[in-house]
Amino acid sequence: MRAIWSGSITFGLVNVPVKAYGATEDHDISFHQVHDRDGGRIRYQRRCEVCGEEVDYKHIDKAYEEDGDTVVLDKEDFDALPEADNNEIEVVQFVPSDQIDPILLEKSYYLEPEGKTPKSYLLLRQTLEKTDRTAVVRFALRQKTRLGVLRVAGKVLVLQGMIWADELRAVDFKGTKSRAKISDKELELSAQLVESYSSDFTPGDFEDDYQIELRKLIDAKLAEGDTIDTEKTFGERPDSESDDAEVVDLMEALKASLEKKRSGKKKGA
Repeated sequence: MRAIWSGSITFGLVNVPVKAYGATEDHDISFHQVHDRDGGRIRYQRRCEVCGEEVDYKHIDKAYEEDGDTVVLDKEDFDALPEADNNEIEVVQFVPSDQIDPILLEKSYYLEPEGKTPKSYLLLRQTLEKTDRTAVVRFALRQKTRLGVLRVAGKVLVLQGMIWADELRAVDFKGTKSRAKISDKELELSAQLVESYSSDFTPGDFEDDYQIELRKLIDAKLAEGDTIDTEKTFGERPDSESDDAEVVDLMEALKASLEKKRSGKKKGA
């Protein structure tokens, strides 16, 4: 892995030198666009609408328009912002971990201790574990000030970006205010269905089925060309008019779901 940022975590007068690494990677199959008629590669050009010339990235600035007036900002303008050179992850709060709503969280980064001794890193990690607290932090990354959290994952400190409070949309869905009566029996059956699906979460048990099928399709086309038999490649598609689709009553749907889950367990056994 290659570090994408280096700096330090600061809380009080304590300084923790760290390097940041992206914690996730994208395994989606990437494509480029081609002309459907002759397979020619589609390429996009950045052209100036004034002179008509194609423009390299190094000659592109950013502009903001308001009430008919335009302000152009170049790289030097952005670099002049005080936060642009901020290489600190500043702890602003230590909060109970259950107060952090997952909907606020964004990209994750692993933090590696840097320097001659990792003692301050280890101290912060163990303190977060012992107090069951999450550190709320402010940091700058790629010319943008961000809010984030520091938490412990195994032996590593993880930095997760957060959206700002005003970026979270407020919702007012009519259906959530319904006064529909939920019977005790429906609640009981629903709880039984939840229990039948209950287990410990093991991320490695799950795969991206779409990407697996896409890879299978690509391999088949590489081997057989455009004349592939998709039914032979993927098997016969299940009938969309299944019995499950005919269940419309909530009570009956719960009963049918429980029965299906139980019969599935018997087959597995």
